[in-house]
Amino acid sequence: MSSAKIQKVLARQKSKIEEGDFYEAHQQIRTIANRYVKSSDWPASIELLSTGASLLLKAGQGGSGADLCNYLIEVYQKAELKPDTANKARLLSLLRAFPANEPAKKKFVGGIVEWSSKNGEFPAGDPELHHVIGSLFAEEGDVYDAERHLALGTSDSAAVMSDVEYEWYSSDEPSTASHYAARAVFPYLLIGNTRAANKALLLFTSKLSSSHPGLGVQSISSPSSDIRIYPSLPLLNFLGLLLLAIQRGSSDLFKQLKAHYATHLKEVSWDEALAQIGEMFFGIKIPSQSNPMFDMMSSMLMGGGSPFGAKKKESKAVGSSATPPPPPSAPAVD
Repeated sequence: MSSAKIQKVLARQKSKIEEGDFYEAHQQIRTIANRYVKSSDWPASIELLSTGASLLLKAGQGGSGADLCNYLIEVYQKAELKPDTANKARLLSLLRAFPANEPAKKKFVGGIVEWSSKNGEFPAGDPELHHVIGSLFAEEGDVYDAERHLALGTSDSAAVMSDVEYEWYSSDEPSTASHYAARAVFPYLLIGNTRAANKALLLFTSKLSSSHPGLGVQSISSPSSDIRIYPSLPLLNFLGLLLLAIQRGSSDLFKQLKAHYATHLKEVSWDEALAQIGEMFFGIKIPSQSNPMFDMMSSMLMGGGSPFGAKKKESKAVGSSATPPPPPSAPAVD
């Protein structure tokens, strides 16, 4: 289909949308685009769907616009388009055009991430897309979705993550600062991004110090790092020292740190996240959850004999070579 013909089609549909005939415009755009999808005319399909979706979204028609956006993702997948600058920009432009808090947007977001994961070099999805998506969710006050995407974003995402958590913290009690700081730090640590974790904590504590000038704080400097110590916020100190321990790679330091702050750690639900961090950075294996009855039944089913005899060693050897379960997608932080 020539560009001139596409422009005529879109001009007609634009007139319908301006007249309030949203349903008819939506159906005609979809029908015409479908013809070109069937003939694998990807450029024509993409121009019709992206422009049509933009017109509907800007007219406040979130549902109809989202439907064309999701169809556009299907075309991207069928055409096996790569997440290059132009293809990403087209999708992000549409994402920004969605009416605020439109429920259908999350399905489109899921499609964007899935497409970039399948056709790009990043298994978890393109970082630039995650950054923009996370930033948009942050602007709308959708903290949980913002966190999820910013954790997988770019080098700029840690600053946005820190802002999100600090703004959330600002409406809570001053003593809860560590809870919100941990939400910025742990997701990055659990994917091995220590630089982002350090940046997020540094920015968070900088805001804390400037917003609460009366808060007692001591600075400890070394050739490799600077740490702020808050006598009234022990768990915030724990996070800073944890990052220092990771930098040094000392399992003994990690164990001492947990022991020293054991009483305070009982107040939060960080156990699972810290167990994962211990295994990732310090080689401290997470103990398998053993059920004696299950072990006995497994041993019996694997080869007879007494479950308490030689077979138990064999069963243990088999189990030790199994692939460990993947870490959780997000830490449990209260």
